[in-house]
Amino acid sequence: MNIRQGFRSAAFVMALIAGAANVFAGEEEAKKDLPIPEPMAVVTDHKGTFGGTRMDYTATVSNLSLKNDKGEVYADAVTVAYVGKKGQNRPVTFVFNGGPGSSSTWLHMGLVGPKRVVVPSDAADAGLAPYQLVENNQSILDITDIVMIDPIGTGFSRLAGKGKPEDVYGMEEDAKTVAQIVREWVRKNNRWNAPKYIMGESFGTTRAAAMMPYLENGPEPIRLNGLLLVSQALDYTGSTPSHDNLIAYVTYLPTMAATAWYHNKLENRPADLEPFLGEVRAFAVDDYLPALFKGSSLDEATFNSIASKLSVYLGLDVDYVKRSNLRVLAGRYVKELLRDEGLSIGRLDGRYVTDEVDDTGLTPRYDAGSAAISGAYSAAIHHYLRNDLGVNIDRPYFVSGPDVGKNWVYKRPNGGYFEPEYLNTAPQLSEAMRRNPSLRVLVASGYLDYATPFFDAEFTFWRHGMDMKRVMMTYYPAGHMMYLHQPSLEAVVRDIRAFYEQ
Repeated sequence: MNIRQGFRSAAFVMALIAGAANVFAGEEEAKKDLPIPEPMAVVTDHKGTFGGTRMDYTATVSNLSLKNDKGEVYADAVTVAYVGKKGQNRPVTFVFNGGPGSSSTWLHMGLVGPKRVVVPSDAADAGLAPYQLVENNQSILDITDIVMIDPIGTGFSRLAGKGKPEDVYGMEEDAKTVAQIVREWVRKNNRWNAPKYIMGESFGTTRAAAMMPYLENGPEPIRLNGLLLVSQALDYTGSTPSHDNLIAYVTYLPTMAATAWYHNKLENRPADLEPFLGEVRAFAVDDYLPALFKGSSLDEATFNSIASKLSVYLGLDVDYVKRSNLRVLAGRYVKELLRDEGLSIGRLDGRYVTDEVDDTGLTPRYDAGSAAISGAYSAAIHHYLRNDLGVNIDRPYFVSGPDVGKNWVYKRPNGGYFEPEYLNTAPQLSEAMRRNPSLRVLVASGYLDYATPFFDAEFTFWRHGMDMKRVMMTYYPAGHMMYLHQPSLEAVVRDIRAFYEQ
């Protein structure tokens, strides 16, 4: 071996040693516990008028240390609780949004919180700051205490202590964790004997159903009085438009027809939306679904007849419908309906439109509704927490959790962020309604919602054996967040109040 080779060999060995040391140091770093925040509570007293009732209430922003089966802290959950001064047996409603990875900002500042941010009711862009925050006289705080929950990785809630992403960022892990937040809040505030409700929106409804076994079973069972499902997403079969999903063509058809009606794209447009949608529902089930099932065996006359009817309901040229083989995907429809005007329709709410750069694209590049309002809601929640509730926590408030999406797994041990099959938590709710024969459910749906179509809500509840006598189905001429539309906000609050009064 010459000298140069000797130096090379020594350098190689040293590099191996250094690399091993770095790996070992990295492993040791990974083993370190995360910080565990100290207990905290920021309490402020307020007055407000809700549902015509003037009342005093307390707002408490506080944290809960969540522990695993070994008694080790794995997460720090921060809640915002609004409590009226009328005793411990007052109803309490636990509220969260969806995502997965969304904070409770939307329901907090749009529907149930004591303050709400004002955005245009007519689906126009919300513009720039400063945004107007007003007392939310539509809040249900006069009839129930409200606990806003930000799941771990959203809002101020974080992993802590021994916590790792796989402890919380998954379908079952998320359901178990949020159920634990509910139970620990009840324990900490001694509300065991209070009537209890859960309100979830979008994936929050998926979560709400998945939480049922974790709430009702175990050594400390909690029985709910009611579930309020805003834009339900229990069985994803009917809310996933894709070429291999026959059902979604049917469940999305009434939503697309409602959108064509709203944007005046129908010839001989009916005066009233709801009777028209009844007609579309009947066609979807009685004519369209059998035609799709027959596929290429469908005779030409029937094919042409179905295409003509679809063309009328969708407000599209019949040749386009035929080229689509009677299968117009919802994701393409929101780009196609107003293509002649150079506009794309919103996914969360078909009332919203946007002028994208690419007018020839197959699908929109972004959601018109989200783009129009997200800045206003983000500014509102940050301003409100700091200035109205006096919160000054040394960590960001995540409206959308950045770590949740990249670490989320729908099904373990195999799977990823995208569910390996259509996610379905409807059976958990169906069983819960049998275990608890007094449990009632409100399902609130927007007619122009492309994330969770309203006909899918009907399909889901019909096919999973729910006791429909205990299910209250309500509908609004708006989208996923129907409360963005002032008349729909007022209507959904009336329906929610009627649900509690039952």
